[in-house]
Amino acid sequence: MRVAYNEQMTGLADMLGEMAGLAGTAMEVATQSLLQADLSLAEQVISDHDKITELSVACEERAFALLALQAPVAGDLRSVVSGIQIVADIDRMGALALHVAKIARRRHPNHVLPEEVNGYFAEMGRLAVTLGAGAKEVLETRDPERAAQLREEDDAMDDLHRHLFSVLMDREWKHGVAAAVDVTLLGRFYERFADHAVEVARRVIFLVTGKMPVDPDETTEIES
Repeated sequence: MRVAYNEQMTGLADMLGEMAGLAGTAMEVATQSLLQADLSLAEQVISDHDKITELSVACEERAFALLALQAPVAGDLRSVVSGIQIVADIDRMGALALHVAKIARRRHPNHVLPEEVNGYFAEMGRLAVTLGAGAKEVLETRDPERAAQLREEDDAMDDLHRHLFSVLMDREWKHGVAAAVDVTLLGRFYERFADHAVEVARRVIFLVTGKMPVDPDETTEIES
């Protein structure tokens, strides 16, 4: 029984890592489609999203089967429940990349972004891909120290997101309401993608140590 359980958990971990890799690739290609106004790349992200959905369903089915058939307790139960929660985070990462691609497709053949914000999104895309790869890495290695580092990388994304708003609020903005709405939505998609990658890392830390790391932002809110 124990051998079968360990094999099933290893299989679940492998699928989660594959999901994270697909989500990171989706955001990388979606960013290219956004910056280059490339319809074929946007369509690629949209069509490939089914792979993430299929893996999400398979992961959930395996996790619930483990709960029902193996009746895990203590650390084993923590691993299965964490796996179910991680599935939801990675699934959302894939959905956010999909949203980026759909906006690029909707505005084609025009560029979605005004030239002055291209640099912001190129960097936000780079950070998102790095965080996606980091989430995949910590799922495969279960290294809590590497998982904790993802929070620092997310801080850079948050800084870019805030600076982007300063551009939108500038009186010199001359690209109209529609462009402002697109930029606002896209900035939020990248910021949330990063947040979900960090949440995956936090759940890996909990899985390994039994303690959920405290989010500094939550601590600040409580103290204030």
